Amino acid sequence: MKPDTLKDKFIPVLTILLALIVVWYVAAIFMNAPFQRDMDQRGNVTSTAMEFVEKTLSQPKPILPAPHQVASNVFENTFLRKLSSNRSLVYHAGVTLSSTVLGFALGTLLGIAIAVGIVHIKTLDRSLMPWIIASQTVPILAIAPMVIVVLGAINITGLIPKALISTYLSFFPVAVGMVKGLRSPEIMHLDLMRTYNATALQTFWKLRVPASIPFLFTSMKVAIAASLVGAIVGELPTGAVAGIGSKLLAGSYYSQTIDIWAALVAGSVLAAMLVAIVGLVSKIVDRAMGGRPA
Repeated sequence: MKPDTLKDKFIPVLTILLALIVVWYVAAIFMNAPFQRDMDQRGNVTSTAMEFVEKTLSQPKPILPAPHQVASNVFENTFLRKLSSNRSLVYHAGVTLSSTVLGFALGTLLGIAIAVGIVHIKTLDRSLMPWIIASQTVPILAIAPMVIVVLGAINITGLIPKALISTYLSFFPVAVGMVKGLRSPEIMHLDLMRTYNATALQTFWKLRVPASIPFLFTSMKVAIAASLVGAIVGELPTGAVAGIGSKLLAGSYYSQTIDIWAALVAGSVLAAMLVAIVGLVSKIVDRAMGGRPA
């Protein structure tokens, strides 16, 4: 089978991206048109169709900013600001990143510990797993304020509450993925370990753990993205002055829709980078374990 070339991989992605940009522009024109029409009527201005379209795509506070407005804002607040500036997206992304990474680390450790317990203790499998699944049905927007208030009452503020909210979202995919991975060895392989008179601990380290690694890294990609969402949500009820969540809040308070969309783009780029890093670590670990590149 002929391997996919770089062209085969990127052309479909670029095609979808261009289609989304076109749809975005069309939506921006139609959503911003009523306000622009009202402004023209108040100013007794008569615009041609092209002039009217240009005005809808250049409003300072549009309902839906155009792609070039968002791109300009992202470029300005990423490359033309000092890293210590309160308007720098890099600065705000760094603040959110700290709680994201801490929450992801805690969530990964918690998820692995729960998975090991569920696989080896039948009581936990029957009693704990339903509660783990049920915990994810509660909206994070309802839990976040409670976590902030409760921890604030005992003088725990700042990074820890946001990290715990990230932990809440990130432990679940890791736990489910690791349970699947630890149970993935075939019966024949388990029987072979018994034939070698291997202990339960030896079976765990030499068979179950290596078999679970692909499942672990796949679930970690989901978990790191969920952890970022948790960190951003955790910044909202605290009235944070720094972080991507604070940029979203400030933009909503002052109707700065372009800033809101720029913050969303920054969050998306940060999530993509984090997922890519986890994927890179996965490839390194796979090769270290003797895996062959695809």
